Amino acid sequence: MNKKRERLAVVRDILKCIREIRNIKPTRLLYSSNLSPQMFKEYIDELLSKNFINLETDKHDKKTFSLTKKGYEFLEQYKVIENFIENFGL
Repeated sequence: MNKKRERLAVVRDILKCIREIRNIKPTRLLYSSNLSPQMFKEYIDELLSKNFINLETDKHDKKTFSLTKKGYEFLEQYKVIENFIENFGL
């Protein structure tokens, strides 16, 4: 049985995907995030409102997501926490 991801793990996964595939399109990010469309929208709305990601639209109305400085900083700090937990066997 699959273990349900915690909220912060989902946020990390979304941000990592955006970081790896710069300027990713919404549909590809939805598939990569492995969330329902409704849950995806909730997470994206929160990440946009907290300035972790940007939504950009080009002249052909194509939308893409990119990571902000705050998003990069979150991923760096998350890695520190993961290392801490791993080092103490928790």
